[in-house]
Amino acid sequence: MKSFPVGELKSHFSEVLEYVKNGERVGILFGKNKKTIAMIVPVNQKTNVKRKIGILDGKVKISFEKNFSITEEEFLNI
Repeated sequence: MKSFPVGELKSHFSEVLEYVKNGERVGILFGKNKKTIAMIVPVNQKTNVKRKIGILDGKVKISFEKNFSITEEEFLNI
């Protein structure tokens, strides 16, 4: 992963976008210690983070009014 300080990022932004376009992640360094505070990643790049299904099971309660109804189109926001 390449990293750029904020000032350098500003002056080489087109170059940075080329790295991202080619599938690389680019870190943004900030402060005196040049600590990575953010990353620019390609939109279509999938992360390796797996979501745990049912993480809120038993922790939340969902209830609906008896007269609640929603059409399939409303549910799908079409």
